[in-house]
Amino acid sequence: MTLYSGLDILDGDGLRADMALRLTEGQIAEVRHRQAGEPAVDLSQDGQRALVCPGFLDLQVNGGAGLMLGECTTPGDVSRLASAHRAGGTTGLMPTLISDSGSEITRIIDLVAQAATDDPAILGLHLEGPHIAVAGAHDPAQLRPMTDADLMRYKAAAAVLPHLLITLAPEQVTHAQIAALTEAGVTVSLGHSSAGYDAAKAAYAAGAGHVTHLFNAMSGLHHREPGMVGAALDHAPWIGLIADGVHVHDAGLRLAWATARDRLILVTDAMAVAGTSKAHFNFAGRRITRAGGRLTLADGTLAGADITMIDAVRHMARATGASLTEVLPLAFDAPHRLVTGQPNRITPGRPARLLCLAGDRLTSLATGEGWQRI
Repeated sequence: MTLYSGLDILDGDGLRADMALRLTEGQIAEVRHRQAGEPAVDLSQDGQRALVCPGFLDLQVNGGAGLMLGECTTPGDVSRLASAHRAGGTTGLMPTLISDSGSEITRIIDLVAQAATDDPAILGLHLEGPHIAVAGAHDPAQLRPMTDADLMRYKAAAAVLPHLLITLAPEQVTHAQIAALTEAGVTVSLGHSSAGYDAAKAAYAAGAGHVTHLFNAMSGLHHREPGMVGAALDHAPWIGLIADGVHVHDAGLRLAWATARDRLILVTDAMAVAGTSKAHFNFAGRRITRAGGRLTLADGTLAGADITMIDAVRHMARATGASLTEVLPLAFDAPHRLVTGQPNRITPGRPARLLCLAGDRLTSLATGEGWQRI
């Protein structure tokens, strides 16, 4: 078992300098300081120690490898979609289904549950809609209030999936439904909504634990009506954010960082073109164009984002002036805490899903016995 040195470790417990680690059979075998004269493979470059952190966890991934989640028909398709994001540092993700019919939601629940059984990269399922009020790039025909049958479907899904996250609008559900979902282990996320501050605050009080892509497809911040944005900054336990320089102005990123840095979770909102060179794709009968770092419908509406997680980390650091070690936990620790309730630690016995960085450049991912160049 090779010992690796010349590295600093950043995890959910903070930064540890000048460490060494050993990997074996897909797990972390040892984490400690290197002993003087001990043989080891040095990961440092140009005299600078490498930075090792847990792999990124992306809670909003609509597609990849040329597929939207709704186009997947086998567990292998879901895994292929997930694999398209590894080059950007993502080692775990929640495939995300955009608003669809009840029968399609049931099919995807079963499919993702099967995929998660064999693929540890599948963290669970994110249902973004259909119980939303602001369509954005969603099919308006699919939007609807939550029924008792829907609630039963989601409670059953929570029992078979590793984790279930549902984006909904306060206008489309009752507080009792939010409470029932939360009690069943579902993470309720508010989003795609025109709700005012008080309505959103009440939804958080009922059990909602997250907000989906802060600022986008929601009522904005006004000094007399703080809206969904103000309620999220005040009350959301966790806050999803697309840091691509397109969805949110850098001043908005700085506002979120200044008011809620310990609750921010970076997401990509990636679509089918992720991991491909495609310039166009179709979704729900509409053509989406990829150009200039944007994905748009014919009318200019944003339709997902064209970034990787390492892109989001870099942009967030540039926009806020924060250090890389301050921003990286938004991509690996905050989402882990939402899903598990625990910090994302690099300790013996944990799976070796790790990243190695030189500055802000992602250089390699850990494999079972060593490191694979990116």
